[in-house]
Amino acid sequence: MKLATGVMKIANGTLVDGTGSPAVRDAAVIVKDGRIQYAGSAAGALDVGPEATQIDARGGTIMPGLVEAHFHPTYFNVAELADLDIKYPVEYVTILASCNAKLALECGYTAARSGGSLHNIDVWLKKAIEEDLVPGPRLAASGREICGAGGLMDWNPEHMKLGMEGLILLINGPDEGRRAVRKLVKDGAEWIKTYPTGDAAAPDAADHHTLCMTFEEMAAVVAEAHNYRRKVTGHCRANEGIKNALRAGFDSLEHGTFMDAEALDLLLSRDVPVVPALYFEKASIDFGPKYGMPQAVIDGHQETLDGGAESARMILRAGGRLGMGGDYGFAWNPHGDYAKELSFFVNFVGFTPMETLVCATKTGSEIMGRSDEFGTVTPGKLADLLIVDGDVLADITILENRKKFIAVMQGGVIKAGGLATANI
Repeated sequence: MKLATGVMKIANGTLVDGTGSPAVRDAAVIVKDGRIQYAGSAAGALDVGPEATQIDARGGTIMPGLVEAHFHPTYFNVAELADLDIKYPVEYVTILASCNAKLALECGYTAARSGGSLHNIDVWLKKAIEEDLVPGPRLAASGREICGAGGLMDWNPEHMKLGMEGLILLINGPDEGRRAVRKLVKDGAEWIKTYPTGDAAAPDAADHHTLCMTFEEMAAVVAEAHNYRRKVTGHCRANEGIKNALRAGFDSLEHGTFMDAEALDLLLSRDVPVVPALYFEKASIDFGPKYGMPQAVIDGHQETLDGGAESARMILRAGGRLGMGGDYGFAWNPHGDYAKELSFFVNFVGFTPMETLVCATKTGSEIMGRSDEFGTVTPGKLADLLIVDGDVLADITILENRKKFIAVMQGGVIKAGGLATANI
């Protein structure tokens, strides 16, 4: 991905740098050759000379680009299980994934970690983005997901003879877990996504209190992944599944829904980040009836929402790390609504806007293993920036409105927002 050349000065805005430090009013950010050279009070900024590009933040907010830490690029308008694995051919899903990547960037998300992808499309999408063939967030790919036989993602009845090869790798035992990891590594995955527990979406087979992988399977997956210097995450709702994942050595948890004090202690002792993905639950409760969602499933989502919100509050209060992101791509939770997760954490879960923004920028970059490159507006880092016409700390819902974006930058290159087509 190319970096901008020359010098740029962004001024007349409030700097929210992503570190959690107090906002800097009347701030300036100076970018040189695609990297941040200065970020702070405008009064302390060096003169950049008449040749520098000048960007007016219009009294709004200068902040890091957002990080979507649980991104499903190949999900598109999913209304039933068949939409995930058999509805469209791989060729069309590839096109849909590139459209979703472009949309994420336009929504201010300059980086994303895949939470699972059909046919390893995210591996090749990452390459296309990095080579500037298609626009999209800086991507960490996970490819297909690993699930225990009969677990949450193994939903096609045997008599249909359909298989699940495009979406997941089914395992039954530690040796099959190791084999699946090796296959994913060979195919280019950076993260290994697993399903240690069930979900409210499948109450008859693997509900959100069900364990879908054995500890031995999970430990084998971690050992093999770490051998190849890959990281492991998992869909973890059930409390025992959370503990098993932490004891097995998982590098992050998706959801972490029903945690007790022992699970929290394990989490904190290893400093493992969690991506709760809670707005999906609220959307499922609100819009599920429209799509024929059974009441038992909706009730499960309500329990998941309540438990997940309490776990998220517990983790944050205890000094743990949370990323923002969450299962977008369903008909009731579509791509493009990513920032609703941030508003939800402020207005429902009870986080402050600053806490939420740190989760959505700094912690997201840490989860991706790239916090030395982006995630905060800090000298030396890539100028992956979002300039917003409005005070995000006063009203975080502004981030839901792309029309409020003055510029979305990657490496100092304006990729989206009002200035993307303007003559600056």
